[in-house]
Amino acid sequence: MHEMAITQSILDIVLSAGKDAGAQHVRAIRLKTGAYSDVVPSLVQECFDLLARGSIAEHAVLHFEALPLIVRCRGCGWQGEIEKRHIACKACGGQDLEMLSGREFYVDSIEAE
Repeated sequence: MHEMAITQSILDIVLSAGKDAGAQHVRAIRLKTGAYSDVVPSLVQECFDLLARGSIAEHAVLHFEALPLIVRCRGCGWQGEIEKRHIACKACGGQDLEMLSGREFYVDSIEAE
């Protein structure tokens, strides 16, 4: 389960930032996830709850924000958002696409006190 390794990385980032800021408690963590990040939010939260026990992030809530899949068509040059279920250029219908965004997964912000 890759969620455990991903979640450990999130916790490491949060604890390091919390230590640097002198935080006593982490309340919330905002994460950005691309359409092709292959991250299952409920599993990440479950892993986080286990890994964060006894730390300043023990009761933190994870908030996930989905980022759109943005592509550029190599055939006609169109650029924009497409659905993960319909991988084709909206202008010409071509499928020779370059992914510009959609694989992201990162900590956007941390709310602590």
